Amino acid sequence: MNVAIVEAPGDATPTPVDPLDHLADALFHEMGSPGIYGRTALYEGVVERIGTVISRNRETNTEVMRFPPVMNRAQLEKSGYLKSFPNLLGCVCGLHGTESEIDAAVSRFDAGGDWTASLSPADLVLSPAACYPVYPIAASRGPVPAGGWSFDVAADCFRREPSRHLDRLQSFRMREFVCIGSPDHVSAFRERWIMRAQKMARDLGLTFRVDYANDPFFGRVGQMMAVSQKQQSLKFELLVPLRSEERPTACMSFNYHRDHFGTAWGIVDAASEPAHTACVAFGMDRLAVAMFHTHGKDVALWPIAVRELLGFAQTDYGTPPVFEEFRCAREVAS
Repeated sequence: MNVAIVEAPGDATPTPVDPLDHLADALFHEMGSPGIYGRTALYEGVVERIGTVISRNRETNTEVMRFPPVMNRAQLEKSGYLKSFPNLLGCVCGLHGTESEIDAAVSRFDAGGDWTASLSPADLVLSPAACYPVYPIAASRGPVPAGGWSFDVAADCFRREPSRHLDRLQSFRMREFVCIGSPDHVSAFRERWIMRAQKMARDLGLTFRVDYANDPFFGRVGQMMAVSQKQQSLKFELLVPLRSEERPTACMSFNYHRDHFGTAWGIVDAASEPAHTACVAFGMDRLAVAMFHTHGKDVALWPIAVRELLGFAQTDYGTPPVFEEFRCAREVAS
């Protein structure tokens, strides 16, 4: 597979090859759309082992939830996503109507016409982040206890931003720890995780920095929201320089939502005050790409400490064993 953008006909200036393109053949399979890839055993095995490392760091009394790649459209609208990021949202549509109406759409396709004109939206959207479904679930449980709530959530997510860069996929995996409680409780949670996540990144052998950030809010109003978010230090990111120090890739984020979700969903404490929320998000695919970019495509040559952390232990002879799927993947790639 070659995911580099090639020179267009009549264009005298070729597009530079992206620094991550050399990883493509070993990690992904083309599926016909930018940012949508099949994943090799080599790549998927590392994603799973990074997930295990994250699970080892899960705090006690954290409830585990796993969500499908779709969620209720009305719930996402209520959470405010449509106002902030409408350009990134993916909706589920279907052929609805009578049998004859659906048959007519198929017949148009058979005749070379456009069958998609008959599509209408369903009550589902593609989940843009793993945490959104947890807030209505939390709201259904009544007042937040004094100790707050903590959740470990994950989902396959989608954002409509086609790109040929391997660190910006349209379909990607996200893992999050979500905290709901008082402002002090939630702020302390985020501060702990900013420190803990840096240790995890160091243990994985990654070069990084943590810096203020803002979400890519849409439109003119969104620009003001982004400035406010940065001024209030509501979002930090762990940035890995996959291309350069000037253009780093955000592989983790640490977000304080204040009472946004508490107000939207009526999540309150015992005094009926809106609860505050925060989350730490791990971009599982970005972390995996960062690992291969940093340490190379041959897992057997990764630093010993990193291999041990991920479960690639050494044998008594000092040679790291390579699990069968990784051996096969390397043989195919070669």
